[in-house]
Amino acid sequence: MSDALNIKQSMEYRELIDVLMSDKDYADVVLYGGNVINVLTREVYTADVAIKGKYIALVGDSENLIGDDTLVVDVQGKYISPGFMDSHMHFESSMLTITEFSRLSIPSGTTTLIADPHEIGNALGPVGMKAMADEASIVPNHVSLVVPALTPDCPGLETAGYDVTSKDMEDLLNYDNVIGIGELQGFSNAKHVYRNTPEVVTDLVASTSYAKSIGKVVDGNAPELFGNELAAHIVSTGGRCSCHETTSKDECIEKLRQGVYVFMREGSTQRNMAECIKAVTEENLDSRRCILATDDMVAEDLENLGHMNEIVKRTINEGVDPVEAIQMVTINPATYFGFDDRGVLAAGKLADIAIIDDLKNMDVEAVFLEGKLVASQGDLTIDLPSYTYPEEVKNSVKRDPITEDDLSIKASGNEALVRCIELIPDQNLSGSLEFNLKVNQGIVRPDVENDVLQIACVERYGRGGGIGKAFVKGFGLKKGAFAESVAHDTHNIMVVGTNLRDMKEAVNKVIEMGGGLAVCENGRVIEEMRLPVGGLITDEITGSEVSKKVSDLERVVTEKLNGTVHAPFMHLSFLALSTSPKWKITDKGLIDVNNFKILPPVKE
Repeated sequence: MSDALNIKQSMEYRELIDVLMSDKDYADVVLYGGNVINVLTREVYTADVAIKGKYIALVGDSENLIGDDTLVVDVQGKYISPGFMDSHMHFESSMLTITEFSRLSIPSGTTTLIADPHEIGNALGPVGMKAMADEASIVPNHVSLVVPALTPDCPGLETAGYDVTSKDMEDLLNYDNVIGIGELQGFSNAKHVYRNTPEVVTDLVASTSYAKSIGKVVDGNAPELFGNELAAHIVSTGGRCSCHETTSKDECIEKLRQGVYVFMREGSTQRNMAECIKAVTEENLDSRRCILATDDMVAEDLENLGHMNEIVKRTINEGVDPVEAIQMVTINPATYFGFDDRGVLAAGKLADIAIIDDLKNMDVEAVFLEGKLVASQGDLTIDLPSYTYPEEVKNSVKRDPITEDDLSIKASGNEALVRCIELIPDQNLSGSLEFNLKVNQGIVRPDVENDVLQIACVERYGRGGGIGKAFVKGFGLKKGAFAESVAHDTHNIMVVGTNLRDMKEAVNKVIEMGGGLAVCENGRVIEEMRLPVGGLITDEITGSEVSKKVSDLERVVTEKLNGTVHAPFMHLSFLALSTSPKWKITDKGLIDVNNFKILPPVKE
């Protein structure tokens, strides 16, 4: 902390003491007679909360702290909670700027966001991450970043727009609003990374050791890791880490026993909390290292369902005590990240507060940020500042248009045995299938009737121009194609479709827009949306407009193309996630994640 900030805080604390000890100074705000949710003792009791400036002065009887100018807010019958935290999320997945995400999330009680700019880091490197950190500094809520130590996650198996390594860490980790290293996906597939690319392990450990030496956090990423592999992953993070890729009760138990903070994911398309929470509800494990996080949430869900309040509600519905569930979005993450100034209602803590109407539905009636009322009845009561993204984070698509031949999968004979990715709804995990498909004029054709469609990943950064091609089952399209420049985590252009013509047109529209989403039918674009910031985010429309536009795009996929999976664009984007088992696709080809190798789409 700088000397100036030290002096400022000293003066603020002295004001708090004067309010508490003198008979001349009074609180600015008193929340009167509410049901205080004490996440320190896991209890609820009636008390006041007195606020001076941006801090809580007292939780208790505040009658003698009320002066003529004190704003007294009667919250009798309501619940007073610490503001909520989303401990692992990506703004890019919502396609929203930080400002617009904040606009939609603050009214539902979220006061702190920990974002991993992994996506814009893969697309643009430090320049993109720093631009995002700069925007984080202007919003009224607390936004901190944990940056990737490695891009791409699987060197040799995919192409990113920028290769982040330990050489970038000193610069990034000392940048404003950066508090650590994000999900350590480069060592998720621990056994195969160790055997095939040991230099990656060495570089990651150099990065994480530096982060720890300057007091920064390091997030883990350990899907389906147990025993030696899990232990090696924990060591790679410096011995204290999190994991948001836990998908089963047994995994959750193992990780909690090993000291891992389990970020139980409950986003728009990856929903793992209900399975993970069984470690608490069925096995009675201590929940202090259980944390709720969204990872990826679309704008429509933020607007219509809520944010962390919705996730807390779902957790309560799984049989968790309401206060214990609230601990998972307040004191638990505050402990993990070392946020000593928030996460509890206590004297000297920031007055980040959510007023809840009832605990069953988690309806948030009002939100205070640093002592100021910022939202009431679901609406912001403040104006948000504007941020202009610099031109260097735009125009990230640097390749020429493609042809149908570029996308075609060739084979001899009349029939071919092909490898096919199995889409698993609401999971990052995918399956592996095989099908016999017809070959016409030397090209393998999709089997639309049986939902065996073609999928491709097109490199977009001008770094080789590779196109990975395979087949996929699970989207249900009967016609057309759709494409996007959102493809976790290297964010090349993903496309799925029933025919090469529509697939080509959809990809070329994304290229023409400089990034975005496109739906094609009968050789023409029928719906589109531009994503100018890194091909991932739009700064051209509001969060509500993004919500409506994405909803329109999804409706077109469902109604015009007869798609059957909800949130089809987000589901498609995760089929490029080369660190998540079992089969994925990158610009290099079909990836066997478990065995760390590229497979041909046609089986010999």
